[in-house]
Amino acid sequence: MKRVFTILAFSLFTIGIFAQNLQVHYDFGDERKMVTTTLEMFKPDNYGSTFFFVDFDYSSDSRDVENGISLGYWEIARSFKWSENQKFEPRVEFNNGGAYFGPINNAWLVGGQYTFNNADFSKVLTLQANLKQIKDGKINDDYSTDNLLGFQLTAVWGLHFMEGKLSFVGFADFWREDTYFGDKKYRFLTEPQIWYNFAEKFAFGGEVEMSSNFVEDGFQVNPTLAVKWTF
Repeated sequence: MKRVFTILAFSLFTIGIFAQNLQVHYDFGDERKMVTTTLEMFKPDNYGSTFFFVDFDYSSDSRDVENGISLGYWEIARSFKWSENQKFEPRVEFNNGGAYFGPINNAWLVGGQYTFNNADFSKVLTLQANLKQIKDGKINDDYSTDNLLGFQLTAVWGLHFMEGKLSFVGFADFWREDTYFGDKKYRFLTEPQIWYNFAEKFAFGGEVEMSSNFVEDGFQVNPTLAVKWTF
């Protein structure tokens, strides 16, 4: 599963510009070898900003899916502000999806974020801290719970060089889930990306997804090559 932010959008938020893009990634990870599309939208307004993305993974023989979409996932987040130059913003977020192996349970996040940037927004860092509630967790009739509780810490960054031609962007998530068995599971996911912006709307690049205890136990590395079109 991809979880890719348009970090440039966080820069644009401060100057009040709308951003939307479509990314197409080819994943070279072990037992993956698949195409993923990501549609992102970021829109600021006088009272905060709205961000969402939708991911689709397309057929992969290693996942025993011969045709069609093997995974769909989306997130939507809203931050709130009450003054023009406000750095700290309360936020809420909702996550949901489904895969060939079953549904991805609803998750709600509530917390806040703080943004640091330089004068021309070529360097941006946003830090988030959230409480996370995963609804209706169930593994079988013997192990189920109405809510799996935890927290999530997120860093989102964007560095832009060569008058905007080269962008190094990414995010890192660290979170804890109370599992079905009553213990606590710590997970980590980061997806640094590099893009060469050939034109205002078209970019070529890729990412390296690095994770620990995310989809599988242990440390995983999954690189991609990608193109991006900004609307």
